[in-house]
Amino acid sequence: MEQIGVLKDGQIYDLQTVEALNIQGEKIVADDSKEALEILRHSCAHLMAQAIKELYPEAKFFVGPVIKEGFYYDFKVNSKIGDEDLPVIEKKMKELANAKLPITKYECSRKEIEEKFANDELKQAVLNNIKDETLTVYKQGDFEDLCRGPHLPNTTMIRAFKLTRVAGAYLGGDEENEMITRIYGIAFFDKGALNEHVRLLEEAKKRDHRKLGTELELFMFNEDIGAGLPLWLPNGARLRSKLEHLLYKAHRVRGYEPVRGPEILKANQWVKSGHYANYKENMYFTEIDGQEYGIKPMNCVGHIQIFKHDIVSYKELPLKFFEYGVVHRHEKSGVMHGLFRVREFTQDDAHIFCMPSQVKDVIIEVLDFVKSLMNIFGFTYEMEVSTKPKKAIGDDAFWEATTKGIMNALDENGLTYGIDEGGGAFYGPKIDIKILDAIGRKWQCGTIQVDMNLPSRFEVEYVNEEGHKEQPVMIHRAILGSFERFIGILTEHCAGEFPFIIAPTQVIFIPIAPQHVEYAKQLQKELLKIDIDSKIFDKNESLNKRIRNAEKQRVPMIVVIGDEEVANQKIALRDRRKREQSELTHDAFIDLLKEIKMGSEV
Repeated sequence: MEQIGVLKDGQIYDLQTVEALNIQGEKIVADDSKEALEILRHSCAHLMAQAIKELYPEAKFFVGPVIKEGFYYDFKVNSKIGDEDLPVIEKKMKELANAKLPITKYECSRKEIEEKFANDELKQAVLNNIKDETLTVYKQGDFEDLCRGPHLPNTTMIRAFKLTRVAGAYLGGDEENEMITRIYGIAFFDKGALNEHVRLLEEAKKRDHRKLGTELELFMFNEDIGAGLPLWLPNGARLRSKLEHLLYKAHRVRGYEPVRGPEILKANQWVKSGHYANYKENMYFTEIDGQEYGIKPMNCVGHIQIFKHDIVSYKELPLKFFEYGVVHRHEKSGVMHGLFRVREFTQDDAHIFCMPSQVKDVIIEVLDFVKSLMNIFGFTYEMEVSTKPKKAIGDDAFWEATTKGIMNALDENGLTYGIDEGGGAFYGPKIDIKILDAIGRKWQCGTIQVDMNLPSRFEVEYVNEEGHKEQPVMIHRAILGSFERFIGILTEHCAGEFPFIIAPTQVIFIPIAPQHVEYAKQLQKELLKIDIDSKIFDKNESLNKRIRNAEKQRVPMIVVIGDEEVANQKIALRDRRKREQSELTHDAFIDLLKEIKMGSEV
């Protein structure tokens, strides 16, 4: 395969830079490696910008980075660009790629660049974020842009690409700035890989939780209420309640105690915790009786105060508190997305206070909890240890010892994990649980964070075996992450075919005629006694139409009731998941549902 760059000390260098600086390192060739795709997609972003410039000569460009999902470019034109314009831009990109344009790199002084783009306010905004006095420009044909690279040596290899969508974006991500246009795209060296990616994108569209949420009447958003504030409809509220009850029992049998803290606390608590200095921009504040208060973005401070309200002995440790804590975080308008990114959400949050000697066992116990829960929903998952971020509290010794303790716990139990350098919380390292869905996408959900900073800041203590006061370790733990996000992920993972145990409606009864409705109502009441939700489809419609409508609701079981079922107290059952039909006695049907529920406990 053709060489397109060099990897040295974790840094990617394109051939233009390699030649200029005589860099020696590991070869990067045109394959599907992360480094190779970064070079390709960066170049494809510039190819897209070049095509846009030819189609819209007045175009001005901001930035065009490579992202996990491919690449994008932010720009401004006088015309309104929509998804229907993407094929025209793609066609122009192919023309430019076929021209086999060399991609060259040259350096300029900052002053030269400022003069060159004196009338381009977007480029001036880019310059405001760069402190370097010597800058690099990449050029292909008549197009050039301020860029650090890396890029391919020419446009020849940019063949398998697709522009995926158009979106609006605030300049620099700041809501105070103007809205400009953003186009997303994807590129591969291999056309087969592109086709597979496009297939998965189409599958993802079918599974989009916003679309399914509307079809299944789970949740809604309303601008009169406010952006990022979901409203749960009866179906969604039932689903969510079942998920909460499933977790509640699982927590209790594992020794967790339920607690609840207020949603608003005095600001001095957030000053003491470090959130005020490190997280304030994500919080909402108000004033009461001349005193500043902060709406909680996390539940840890309340749980600390609950721990401190009484003397705790070492014999009581580990002490586990859990709460379905409603929190609020200020998310920018441009990043909110259905249930995945909202301003109000509920965490399945827990805080475990333990002795240093108990940390390893606690971590392993939590990971066992994670495993049992993910098995219920059919998720596989990976783990990453996230280390000290740039913005952090606590000295290096704390971070080194705590991070090493986490890794030791995983190593000693033979658990594999990756490293996310700089991805820790500002108060401590963590283990992130990343689940894989049915179409191979990775989602960040659960987290386990080891924290000795907050116990120190709040002077949290327990009485040790010698009768002396000692500081415990505090472990922050969420498995789902938040109910909102997890339900969104689960909806897409199972395409709305929720596991029986949490399905909003588990059974739909379809009486053939009006005289069969009473038996359906009797069954519905009996099912409620064992926490099974059902509906009766008795509209004045044909039997086939009612069955079709029940199928569209993705309900696990459909029961058709006619003369024979009423006379003999039987059930004509259609199990949609197993694609089986069967006839059961009334009692056998109830026992079957109880058995399914019992088998789904965590």
